[in-house]
Amino acid sequence: MPHPKLLRRALRASRRALSSRSQRNHSRLVARLLRREIRFRRARRIAAYWPADGELDPRPLLEDAFTDGKAVYFPVLGKRIGGRSRVKLRFVRWIAGETMRPNHFGIPEPTRRGRHIRPARHLDLILVPLVGFDSACNRIGMGGGYYDRTLAFLKARRYWRRPRLIGLAHECQRIERIEPRPWDIPLDAVVTERRIYVGSPPDRQIWLRDRSHLS
Repeated sequence: MPHPKLLRRALRASRRALSSRSQRNHSRLVARLLRREIRFRRARRIAAYWPADGELDPRPLLEDAFTDGKAVYFPVLGKRIGGRSRVKLRFVRWIAGETMRPNHFGIPEPTRRGRHIRPARHLDLILVPLVGFDSACNRIGMGGGYYDRTLAFLKARRYWRRPRLIGLAHECQRIERIEPRPWDIPLDAVVTERRIYVGSPPDRQIWLRDRSHLS
């Protein structure tokens, strides 16, 4: 596998190269696939992200979430304690149309605080951005480690798997294999404009069973 920096650069270039029309079409197709899945339909608190740098846009799916009365959250960067390597994400509830403020990466964040903040463990579903993925649902992120640090508590859980983690991506971001590192948090599934990839074999059987009534 190429050096991680070179691989990230190539994958980011691939998604940025997609036309605006393709980007919009992919977002609609992903929303159509995921809105039928029982994990999305049952989730009451979901977290998403504001798209940047060619990331797949989750906002068409969020329209369904608001219609269904789900609470929608966006990540905000926590305070720096001992440098960037220890910064974690917090999740703040957002109401459609509310003002957002860009963080130091230029990514919009909700401005609410206080009682509107939720830790990741209190969410049902997190839609995760990514740079690259493989068919086993291993993920390459931007390299900051924010999601891995924030979700590290999932490593200690044997049975209770909440929140569920679903990556959203363009098919052009899939690569043959990613070698996971000890601190990497695998995704439960990845949804592209073409299909749904499911991680572990037990989860795969559950997803197939839950989708059988839709066929």
